[in-house]
Amino acid sequence: MPLTGPAVDQALVTPNERELTTRANQIKHPLLHPVPIDLQNGLTPDSAALLAVIINPSLRAERNRRAVASAQLVQAQLLPNPTLDFTFDPVTGGNTLGAKNAYSVGPSWEVTALITHEAKVAAARAESDSVRLDVAWQEWQFAQAAKKAVYDLISLREQLKETQTVDRQVAEELALVRRAVDAHQQTLLELSAAQTASEKAHADFLAAQRESMHQQLALNQALGLGPEVQVRLADNVELPSKLQLPPDQELSADLDGRRLDLLALRRGYESQEQTLRAAVLGQFPRIVLGVHQASDNTGVQSTGFGVTVDLPIFDRNQGNIAIQTATRQQLFDEYTGRIFEARSTIAQTMADIRSITDQIATAEAAIPALEELVRTYQAAVAQHNADVLSYYLAQNDLSQKRIDLLKLKQQLMDNQIALEIASGRYMPAPPTSGPASRPAMAEARP
Repeated sequence: MPLTGPAVDQALVTPNERELTTRANQIKHPLLHPVPIDLQNGLTPDSAALLAVIINPSLRAERNRRAVASAQLVQAQLLPNPTLDFTFDPVTGGNTLGAKNAYSVGPSWEVTALITHEAKVAAARAESDSVRLDVAWQEWQFAQAAKKAVYDLISLREQLKETQTVDRQVAEELALVRRAVDAHQQTLLELSAAQTASEKAHADFLAAQRESMHQQLALNQALGLGPEVQVRLADNVELPSKLQLPPDQELSADLDGRRLDLLALRRGYESQEQTLRAAVLGQFPRIVLGVHQASDNTGVQSTGFGVTVDLPIFDRNQGNIAIQTATRQQLFDEYTGRIFEARSTIAQTMADIRSITDQIATAEAAIPALEELVRTYQAAVAQHNADVLSYYLAQNDLSQKRIDLLKLKQQLMDNQIALEIASGRYMPAPPTSGPASRPAMAEARP
């Protein structure tokens, strides 16, 4: 299997839509369920999550770990081969009258391999299960990253629309002010304020455009697509103002029964238990039994058996036992540490969600008043009852408040995804403006 440029390019080819649909319908995962993938009508966050798991090339190496673990299980199930000993002593000199060539032949086998065989097989089987769950956890991470990238891109595109609208409006108003100054109806001070507002609005538009393009590339990377691919998003996906979430205690309970990485660690711990058990059983001296058929140089033939026993004077497998005991303790502490980290993350994320929800409500309540203020200033400026600078400041405040609201909604969805990862639990997508798609994820039932 040569590692060549054409081989790599072929491995990175994106499957066609029919193949993607087939693979999406056949996916088997504790958290990911099949959803329709319609590239023509655009991707939803859930379909993007599934698509990332299907085509992202970074996951292929992770999945190959399952084949390695399966091969290791096969190897662990194999018993050692018997050995065949053969010696031949031809007569080469001396008093050879009546002498014959001597030989000895016979098989032997290490019977003590049976003592540790069951523990080694159990360890390999648990390790295979651990790798399978860990790969599923990695797939879940990639799926959530793609889901987050979709919500981030939706938010940035909405921010881009807002800045583009303001940029266009301010540019039109600048043109009107210029004509008014030329007609000596407005002052140069008002023209300077209009130019400053136009320059700021255009700079904001360019910055939003750059961030949107960067996020588009980030989404392509999360999906496993090349930078040249144009990804269309569904039109009916909206950023919510609040979330319907379970209680904190419910999210923190039974973490080790939901989170795939904890399930993988638990199976890994079981594997280490069996590995330590095999090391303890390995203290038993190695015994090799054999039978042989022999003939000496006088022609006398004999049949017998032999026993080879290790004398456990220096090496009683104490070093391997100490290594496996320390490894078991390491896995135990890693498991408890991850449980603690998950509980802390859930508490912090829930607190952040509550705080962001309150900020969104405050921002939404403030926008109508700002809109009314802008309309008032606009009418007052038209009647020469207010300075244009105050109008532009009010208009800028309104635009910034709308962008801040979009950023808060983006943070809200980012925190929901972080909460899903921390709790190992799928949470339904917020309502959309169109027909809801079938959920791509469900609570883990490994």
